[in-house]
Amino acid sequence: MSSVTEFSDLLHPLPAADDLEHDRRRRRTRRWLIGLSVLLVATIPVAVSLGPASIPLETTTRIIGRQLFGLPLQVDWSASEESIIWLSRVPRVLLGAAVGAGLAIAGVALQALTRNILAEPYLLGVTSGASTLAAAAILFGFGASVGSLSLTGSAFVGALAAGVAVFLLARVSGQMTSTRLVLSGVSIGYVLHALTSLLIFASDDPDAGRSVLFWVLGSLTLATHGSAVLTLAVVLATLMLLLYWARPLDALAIGDGTAQTLGLSPTRLRAMVMVLIALCVGALVAASGGIGFVGLIIPHVARLCVGTAHRRLLPVAALLGGIFLIWGDVLARSVLSPQELPLGIVTALLGAPLLFLLVRRLNPTQ
Repeated sequence: MSSVTEFSDLLHPLPAADDLEHDRRRRRTRRWLIGLSVLLVATIPVAVSLGPASIPLETTTRIIGRQLFGLPLQVDWSASEESIIWLSRVPRVLLGAAVGAGLAIAGVALQALTRNILAEPYLLGVTSGASTLAAAAILFGFGASVGSLSLTGSAFVGALAAGVAVFLLARVSGQMTSTRLVLSGVSIGYVLHALTSLLIFASDDPDAGRSVLFWVLGSLTLATHGSAVLTLAVVLATLMLLLYWARPLDALAIGDGTAQTLGLSPTRLRAMVMVLIALCVGALVAASGGIGFVGLIIPHVARLCVGTAHRRLLPVAALLGGIFLIWGDVLARSVLSPQELPLGIVTALLGAPLLFLLVRRLNPTQ
């Protein structure tokens, strides 16, 4: 079913046959949402129990239950097990779910804004901006005056600065087209990537250089309960706003002409959504570093599940992204135990085969 047909379904009264089709899509979406929600809930305790120090699932659930509800009263596990589960892995898994969901919905929104199936958060240059200032903080102490928040604060400021730069570059004579947005994001991203490489080259500390590389490729090792809750709140707020704009996004994904016919301003909508995505991705990168492929591959998988209408696509993509990144992190911390792989490497290795399969499914004319 084409995007045009799906969008017209949202706006106009439909005959009985189309009502049946609409009900079928709604039931299918409901099944996916319920199934993925159950899978996510089941995934969290399993993922928490796995790692270099494997802890039985029953013990993991008992520890979580005691921390949340005060039950069970009898403690039959060690203090170190409780510390590993509650202080290290629980916030890490929750942050992974939030970051995965956020990157997925950001990818959905950007692909609608640019009408480009290859669009993802890296396209805005936001990730590169965060990495550049994070590198400056690690290598040269940039932002050290704010103490322990220097790294995440620098990354967030860098992400916002990159988003503003892309916005100003893409907006010409009060207009912002999808082509200018793509080209502006790519050019800003390349400049910032080169600047990050220059900072690493200019530093004479090899250990700091490795720390920057780990940050650029992404990691959830800095997860805390506070960062997980804050990131989850940002992602939920972003999801609610994007759902509010779901029908305008459907129109924009079809074309600017369609959006204008329906009384929408493509430039204004792009500006609002871009600011929202820049804020969201800035928060995600500040918490986890740069993680690729999630925002590119998950939206396409979600479309295969429920179609292209954004009111159905966004929540399904969020659930898929959360599940995908949780298991990617499990592999990152387990494959080369006790060493840990950068999460971006794992997501690329997992996402590339899925992208190959999607390429094979494309219509020969695409």
